[in-house]
Parts: sequence; structure tokens; C-alpha cells
Amino acid sequence: MIHDPVPNLLSQATELLEAELLRSGAVTDFPPDSDADPAAMTRVLEETARRLADNYPYFHPLYAGQMLKPPHPLARAAYALAMTINPNNHARDGGRASSEMEIEAVREIAAIFGWTEYVGHLTSGGTFANLEALWICGQVAQGRGRIVGSEQAHYTHRRISAVLRLNYDDVPADASGAMDLDALEAELRKGDVSAVVATLGTTAMGAVDPLDGILELKKRYGFRVHVDGAYGGYFRLISDTLDERARRAYAALGEADSIVVDPHKHGLQPYGCGCVLFREPEMGQFYKHDSPYTYFTSKELHLGEISLECSRAGAAAVALWATHRLLPPVPGGVFAGRLAAGRRAAVELDQRLRADDRFEPLAAGGPELDIVVWKMKAGSVEEASRRAQQVFDACAAQQLHLALAQMPAEWFQPGAGAGAVSCLRSVLMKPEHEAWIDRIWERLMEGCRL
Repeated sequence: MIHDPVPNLLSQATELLEAELLRSGAVTDFPPDSDADPAAMTRVLEETARRLADNYPYFHPLYAGQMLKPPHPLARAAYALAMTINPNNHARDGGRASSEMEIEAVREIAAIFGWTEYVGHLTSGGTFANLEALWICGQVAQGRGRIVGSEQAHYTHRRISAVLRLNYDDVPADASGAMDLDALEAELRKGDVSAVVATLGTTAMGAVDPLDGILELKKRYGFRVHVDGAYGGYFRLISDTLDERARRAYAALGEADSIVVDPHKHGLQPYGCGCVLFREPEMGQFYKHDSPYTYFTSKELHLGEISLECSRAGAAAVALWATHRLLPPVPGGVFAGRLAAGRRAAVELDQRLRADDRFEPLAAGGPELDIVVWKMKAGSVEEASRRAQQVFDACAAQQLHLALAQMPAEWFQPGAGAGAVSCLRSVLMKPEHEAWIDRIWERLMEGCRL
């Protein structure tokens, strides 16, 4: 049974919102209710509920496949409350309160990375946030030079670069899934690299690129450094619990030129809510444009003046702001503790896999964040892939939902060639995963027997 506190929370808050609007004089009365037929709406919502049941239980701890995590109940309630007004955070004219709430929430995200001087805003998601960051890279370089990123970076960087008509090339990754610094320097020696994308938390295995080493190379070769922390950015809050290599990378985050983080991943927010930050406030100059019919009731900064997006849900900012009030994103807080619980679950699963001779975990030193990838041991790449698919299907029959990932076979078996092997992958990003690890393991074992 789904225990949901949102309806009661939302009902009480909606009554308060209506009372405050009347008290402030913003409205003197409310227009009549919609003439929609309540019985008809009930029928449609019931049909909607039945259709939505055709989903995996993304909210449940036994769902450990993709990067899906339920938003906090408060975030859902705050989002729905804001939809009573349906603010648009492009301009203060369309989102007065929610624009201020966005500015405050973004300030708290920037503080995670030690930034007090910056320019930044929320976006509709990580893809658009990264697009803005690469767009700025192109503006600074005036369209010259190349952008490079790890071959394990998210595929959208190449697509975004194509949209922006920027040249983009891959840099090989090492067997841990992180960018190879020697390979990066070989590209830098060509003299035409204008920007490097460093990923802190690759989508395939949660690998952390060596940002500290990349920044050292920046001193010698000169280029912008953009950090795609869409998945792993929040781990700065618990970086002291990570392995040494990841700790060094997170310690260097404040020196990056731009950072992207996705509150709709580890930040407990509904889709879509991304965030892009630039260390130099002067990067805002590239966004300048005129909109005489939009920016007219306030001389304060309109968020559309520092964003490529126009209409954007103010409700996303309200939900994030409210979540920060309840669970401040600070080291040692409850929010950080939730991140740490998921990481502990991943480490525990990895250790159990290493103790079982049927499995071959990918990362030599264990997971850097909260994603675990492992191969089934077999005499050939083809047989290992077949067994992975078999276990994946058998676990799903036990209601344990994992994922499959294609990884370079060379990482497991030097000399295997350029082919890929199907691996099992588990994303343990819910804090509840720690308490459920025994049940996850039991079902994995059962899946291996079927």
C-alpha cells in the first residue's frame, strides 16, 4: 500500500494560500469553479491510474535499475501547490515569488561547491543545463577549437555540440571508467582544445573523472573546464566518505568554470529540474537580449535574462526551495545522510559480489558513488553477456529490477579487443536501499539459480 501524506498536506496549504491571497488584497474573490463535470473527471482520473500502473515500481527499494528516485513528498506537495498559480520563471512578471525562491535555492546549490560569486539558474533538466554550459564554452572561444570529454561522458554532449555546431571529440577512459589523463594530454598537445568536459558521476557506472588532474593540465594548456555533475554533483556533501581519488576530484570542484547538477536526480525533485552555474558572473553578458513586452514591471534581474530557455515552470523552483527548507543541502545534515546511505548500500553490494566467484565487479577499487556494475564470469564475452541477460530476466521475475550496461570487454580482459560485454548494473540511489540490501541480495541469488 502506498502511504501518501501529500493530499492532506496539499489541502491544508491550499486553504492557507487562498486565505493569504485574500488577506493581501491580491484578489478580492475567487472565480467560479470550472464547469467540468466532477463525475467525468473522476472517471478519467481512474482510467489514468489504471494506465499508470503499467510501470516498474520506481519508488520501491527493489527497483535498482535506472537513475530513478521518487521526489520527496514535500517537493510533490509544494510543486502541486505552486500549480494553483502556475508561475512562469522566465520573468518576474510571470513568477514574482517563485523567481525569488529560485534565486535562493540556486544560491544554496552554489554554496555546496563553495561559490558565493557566480551566475546560474534552474533549467528544465540536465541536458539543457549542459547545453547552456557548452554554449558558453563556444561563446568564450568564439566558435574556435574543440571540446573534448571522456568516452564515458553522457552521449548528449556530442549531440549538444552538433546542435551548437561545435567540434566535439572523445577521450579514452581507463578501466575504472574515468577519463585517461595521458590520453587527454595527447589531445591538448594538438593545441586546439578550447574546453574539457569532466564528468563527476558517469551514467554508466558512476565513475569520477580526475578533475584535480584536469585542472593541473589547464594551467599548462589553457582551456575552460566544465563539470557535468548532473548525477554526482551532490556527492560533494559527503566527499570525505569517498575513496581518495574521488575525494581529490570533489575537492577541486570550486575551481571549475561551470558546473551542472540535477536536483531531479539526487536532489529529491520531480522532473524536470536541472541547474547550471558559472563561476564568473560576467558570463551573464552572453545572455543579454531585449524583450520589452516581458521585462517591464520590475527593475530586478529577470531569470530569463540569464537563461536560454524562455517559459519555465516556477513550480520546480518552489518545490526545490521547500525541500531545502526541510532538508538543507549541507554536510552532516539529513539530506547528506541520505546520500551516504545509498553509497553504503552500493559498497556492501560490491563487497558481496567480490566474495562470490560467479561475479566479476568492474571497478577495481569498488564503486566511486552509488552505482555498481558487474560481469558474469564465463569462458567468453558472448557467454558472459548471455548469462547477464538470463540473470536480469530471472531477477525481474523475482521483482528485483536491475539494468544491463554494455561495457568494454577490454576492461575485464586485456586483449579482448574492441567489443563490448553485457554487464548487470544496479543504481542504489535510494536511502532505503541500505535497509533492503539483504533482500536485494537474496533475490539476486535466487535469480542466479533460475
